[in-house]
Amino acid sequence: MKIAATLAAIALIGCGSAFAADPPAGSAATAPSATPVKHASLKACNKQADDKKLTGADRSKFVKDCRAGKSAG
Repeated sequence: MKIAATLAAIALIGCGSAFAADPPAGSAATAPSATPVKHASLKACNKQADDKKLTGADRSKFVKDCRAGKSAG
């Protein structure tokens, strides 16, 4: 009976360490960074719009796309 208890204890310890070695499914090791990608500031986008002499709806669209990180061509 002592042998069975000893083997059971060893099995539990062995399994516990095997599970401890694997990170959880949603762990930080596999999850993307929580820090958002930094895009151009509003000030920088407005300056670019000024340089292109954009006004009205064209300026608004340019600044919106600039802030979103889309290439403005």
